[in-house]
Amino acid sequence: MFSPTVQKLVDELSKLPGIGPKTAQRLTFHLLKLSPEDALPLAHALIEVKEVVRFCDRCFNLTEQDLCDICRDLGRDQASICVVEEPGDIISIERTHEYRGLYHVLGGALSPLDGVGPEKLHLAELADRVRDEETREVIVATNPTMAGEATALYIVEELRHFVNAGTLRITRPAAGLPMGGDLEYADEVTLGRALAGRREL
Repeated sequence: MFSPTVQKLVDELSKLPGIGPKTAQRLTFHLLKLSPEDALPLAHALIEVKEVVRFCDRCFNLTEQDLCDICRDLGRDQASICVVEEPGDIISIERTHEYRGLYHVLGGALSPLDGVGPEKLHLAELADRVRDEETREVIVATNPTMAGEATALYIVEELRHFVNAGTLRITRPAAGLPMGGDLEYADEVTLGRALAGRREL
């Protein structure tokens, strides 16, 4: 239907989350209508973000340096780690202004049916941080989905010996987050109340 070059762009855009074939076609046609001066900055931005942006060596947040801004901020509570699935979840929690500790990005959630096991997430690195950084609290803020709940239970089991030793408490954001929802789409008030009223796991 389209030339091979146009079809290739449609196919690549279709791979983005939330973009179906029809939306990909509309985006492609929009890009084709743009002048080179308007379209090329998008292409350059894509190339630059892949060349410059990397994962933080400590928490796996997005950064352009070895450590992200949050990990370098010594004014934050160094004994508290909030565990999230993706870097975008950090932005949602930061907007609440309820939390001033550190983060740990897992890079997803456990989903055996999709081939995502513990070895594909940053779970071992979380255990290392809890041991090496004298962490006193881990807030498990995985999404309230089946995969997020399974991941939360896995984390509790992996860190249980720290809890039993009395050196760590593990909490979960309180009610207010709907089951089946994503942190990214929660409003600041709901997410803030959930964090303020977090409970022991």
